[in-house]
Amino acid sequence: MNHNEIIDRLKDGNKRFVSDNLNRGLQNQDRRSSLTKGQEPFAIVLSCADSRVVPELAFDTGLGELFVIRVAGNVANTETVASIEYAVAHCNCSMIVVLGHESCGAVKAAIDGGDNGSNINQLLSHITPAVSTCGEGADIKEIIVQNTKNTITNLEKNSEIISSAMNKNEVKVLGAYYELGTGKVQFIN
Repeated sequence: MNHNEIIDRLKDGNKRFVSDNLNRGLQNQDRRSSLTKGQEPFAIVLSCADSRVVPELAFDTGLGELFVIRVAGNVANTETVASIEYAVAHCNCSMIVVLGHESCGAVKAAIDGGDNGSNINQLLSHITPAVSTCGEGADIKEIIVQNTKNTITNLEKNSEIISSAMNKNEVKVLGAYYELGTGKVQFIN
């Protein structure tokens, strides 16, 4: 599939999810058996680890269709970048979606500040630039969207594999915002 076909497939799947008309395809024994030979996902999704955000459901996909990496705040840290590089280099994925979401707890923690312990502080250090960019008093949605945009910039800046594929138009990276209550995904230009 080309980039436009992938985007259309994701949008169509999200429409089915929002309307409670899920396809439920590619989730059976035949599909599981076919995947023992390898994987060929059509897109990579870097999503928050929030239990309310499940990309495979939100885009109504089956087993093996999405290469999903989940980390609080959908940040581009060493591990998530390496996972995406693997999918680009070894699974031939040509689409990366960075999926932020409504009421993100990691973004809220970055806004609140304070000492959350060394590991959480390290994670939040990837989100605080979005807080700074948007400024004091900014709406949390604005900060979540900015964090998603920053993550996209960091993927390109911190990965030769990803930036090279983007420059050759082999990989397209999009931001998206997931609404918890409706399930709707809005793509960010």
